[in-house]
Amino acid sequence: MFRLQFRLSHSRFSYSGLFLALVFLSGCVDSPSNSADNNSGKGIMGKTTQDIGQFDAKKENQVVSDQKIRATDPITAPLSAYGPMVESISKTQIQSALGIFEATEGHYPKDHEEFMEKIIKANNIKLPVLPYKGRYMYDVEHHELMVVRDPEDAKKQ
Repeated sequence: MFRLQFRLSHSRFSYSGLFLALVFLSGCVDSPSNSADNNSGKGIMGKTTQDIGQFDAKKENQVVSDQKIRATDPITAPLSAYGPMVESISKTQIQSALGIFEATEGHYPKDHEEFMEKIIKANNIKLPVLPYKGRYMYDVEHHELMVVRDPEDAKKQ
């Protein structure tokens, strides 16, 4: 009787261990569908960019982010806050660098090219990749970093 119980419990542990090992290992395989350059809102944690375009207020089909947290579900609220928080921190970092540049040079960057060369490249600023295909844009006229999205991606936010 004791041997029979031992064999039954031993086989249960074997199957349980095998099942857990398969579940654990299945999460270790990289999915080939996610490319490193894809800014789809998936797999962006820890990725950075220096890609900052020039803002055009007259351009259609773009929505400027208001950096508001839109959390309706208490379970996913922290995830909903990630994008607006990253945007705010990035804007603060750029405003600080622009303030130092203006204090030392006596003027703000005259164009997008000078902004990229003297602010981004010179300070080696790397901004976090934004969720929902957010793009950084520099507004030369107002000396400000903007975050824009296509209208369909802005609705997902």
